[in-house]
Amino acid sequence: MTDRPTFDPSRPLELLKACSIYASTPLVETKVQGRRFIVKDESARMGLGAFKALGGIYAVGQLIKEAVGAPMTSADLLSERVQDKAKSLTFICASAGNHGMAVATGAALFGARARVHLATPVPEEFAQRLRAKGTEVVRSGDTYEASIVAAMADADQNDGIHLADGSWPGYTHAPHLVMEGYTVMAEELRAVFEANGAWPQKVYLQAGVGGLAAAIAYMIRFNWREQPEIIIVEPEAAPCIAESVAAGKLVTVTGPVSDMGRLDCKDASMLAFDILQDAADRFVTISEAQAKSAVVAAEIAGFSTTPSGAAGLAVALAETTERPLVILSETALDET
Repeated sequence: MTDRPTFDPSRPLELLKACSIYASTPLVETKVQGRRFIVKDESARMGLGAFKALGGIYAVGQLIKEAVGAPMTSADLLSERVQDKAKSLTFICASAGNHGMAVATGAALFGARARVHLATPVPEEFAQRLRAKGTEVVRSGDTYEASIVAAMADADQNDGIHLADGSWPGYTHAPHLVMEGYTVMAEELRAVFEANGAWPQKVYLQAGVGGLAAAIAYMIRFNWREQPEIIIVEPEAAPCIAESVAAGKLVTVTGPVSDMGRLDCKDASMLAFDILQDAADRFVTISEAQAKSAVVAAEIAGFSTTPSGAAGLAVALAETTERPLVILSETALDET
C-alpha cells in the first residue's frame, strides 16, 4: 500500500484516552437468524451512539493543538489555559447527523465553538441534539452535497475551521485526521482477535464517503496477522466508491435519496478511494428493503441500529460465511 495515506492509531488513542468518555465498544459473538456472527456494536460509543465520535472528537482536539501551536500533551487540551485560547476557534462542517455530533462534542469538550450545516432531509432530532451541545445549526440545501458546499463557503467567509469527513484534491488534512481517529476501532478489534485467535474470514464494511471502511481496511492490511476478505457495502442509491473504483478515478453518482441516510453520499472521499481501490476485495450494493430487514434481524438478536448501521449485516446475511465480522455503526436515533 505504498503511496497511499498512512495512519498512526497511537495518536488518536492517546488523545481520546485523555477524555473520560472514551472506552472500547463491545465485540460479541452472537446468533443472527440462526447463524453465528462477530458483532462490533457502536451503539454506546463515547455516549454519542455512533463510531464517528472517534474521528470528529480526535480531529477537533488535534486541530486545536495545531492552532495553539505551543507544545502540549493531549491532557493539556482540557486545561483552562488551552481552552481559553480555543474559545476563538469555530469548527464548521456539513453532516447527516453523526459526524456533526462528533464535531460538536469535540468542540464542547475542548472549549471551542461549532456550527453544523444540515440538509433538509436530516431529521430534526439530530438538529435538536446538536443544539443541546451548544452548537449552532444551519439548514443548507436539499442534499448532503449542498450542505457541504454551504459549510465550505461559511468557513471561508467567516474564518472558521472546515472539518469535513470527506476529502478531495486540495483538502486532505482534516479528513485524514478524522479517518485516523477511526483506526482506533480497528486496533480494538485486533487486540481481541490477537488474544483469542478467532480471526474472522470475512469483514463487511458499510461506506458513505468511505472514511470508516478505508480506515479499518487500511489497518487490516497493515497489521492484522490473519487477513480476511474485505467487502465494502453501499446503498444502491449511492455506490460512489464502487463506481469510482470501476472507473479508476473519482466519479459522482446520481440516485434517489436513501433511507440509509449516513451512507447516501454521491461523492467518495479521495483518501478513502485511494485506500479501498487496493485494500478491498469486493464491492456490493444493497436495496432499501435489505437494509430494513437487517435492522429487524439485529433487533431480534438484541441490537438497536438503523438501515445505515445494519448495511454490512444485510450483505453478510445474504452470504454463507461462518462467523463474519460486521459493524453496527450507529444506534437507532431515538436511543441516542
